[in-house]
Amino acid sequence: MTIKRALSVAAAAVLLLAGAYAGFLGHRSRLVVSLAPDGRFPVGRAVHEVADRARTDELAPVGGNPRVLSITLWYPAASNSGKPSEYAPGAWSDLHHFGPAETDFKNVDTGTYDDAPLADGTFPIVVLMPGLGFSAPQYANLAARIAARGYLVAGVTPTYSADLSVLGGKPVPGSAAGRPTDLAGPAGNRLLSVWAADARFAAGRVAVLLGPHARADQVIYAGHSFGGAAALEACRTDGSCRGAADLDGTPFGPVVTDGVGKPLLLISSGTGGAATDESARQLFRADSKQARAYTLVQSRHFDFSDYAAYWLAAPVRWWLPLGDPRTVPITVDYLDNFFASVTIGTPWRAPDEPGVREADMLVR
Repeated sequence: MTIKRALSVAAAAVLLLAGAYAGFLGHRSRLVVSLAPDGRFPVGRAVHEVADRARTDELAPVGGNPRVLSITLWYPAASNSGKPSEYAPGAWSDLHHFGPAETDFKNVDTGTYDDAPLADGTFPIVVLMPGLGFSAPQYANLAARIAARGYLVAGVTPTYSADLSVLGGKPVPGSAAGRPTDLAGPAGNRLLSVWAADARFAAGRVAVLLGPHARADQVIYAGHSFGGAAALEACRTDGSCRGAADLDGTPFGPVVTDGVGKPLLLISSGTGGAATDESARQLFRADSKQARAYTLVQSRHFDFSDYAAYWLAAPVRWWLPLGDPRTVPITVDYLDNFFASVTIGTPWRAPDEPGVREADMLVR
């Protein structure tokens, strides 16, 4: 066989393999993935755009306007009535980043229902803050599972810090002020203060929007990554806060030395993260009697988001990074016990979950 002939055969083989792989990606991305929550209640979903007219948005590229936020609300519903929620409707579809290497969002079954009637009763408010660059809809798996256990979950998309928010039906990208490169400096503390104010404002708006269904005196802040740090700061500065949960976020700002002053739960991935950081050690020294920390040994940082729930092809799945698909169900078990302990006084008892250990490296 001549060299020219051999090269032609090799090129044909490469094209054949590439075509076969592309066909596999197209088939796999069309398979349905379910995020349907398990719990006592069906779950409804609603999206609210709210303006905090007491604040000028200091993260906006053009100043002088009030801070406007998109809040995705997951709540206990009376029934599975209403329209099944699309995972990322309208302009939110731009959250789909990886083409055929990612589950088509049209094939994500959220298991929730838009504008379903609220269940009878009153429920504590959980404000859920995303990681830096992320949007609230990317935590549907976590949020809906919490709501199914009897909580009003307000997922906040921090405008200009998220890579994508949607306001008035139009996509809103991040800004330089909303995505500072040095979170350890003054810009990081400034952003933390803005996010904490976003979280407190969201809690207040949910109390108003849902009226007698909301326990305005039982607010819990939770967050992932940078959102975890913001949750701690929001709780520290909110007299209605009953407790805060930080999911693989590194604490910083005033809360590190002053403490939250309320019960605290820190859940870290197995890569270390916040659980091995000196700032977390300082925080736990300040809140030693009210703080608990656990490590999910097989989990990785992005497992707390929906990236762990739907399909991603290699090498995307390796790059993100992702680890244990059980991370969200395990986390919700811990959060449910923690939330019950801080709202109705149920004695704390760590769930019996394999692959979880107490973060004993933290100095108490």
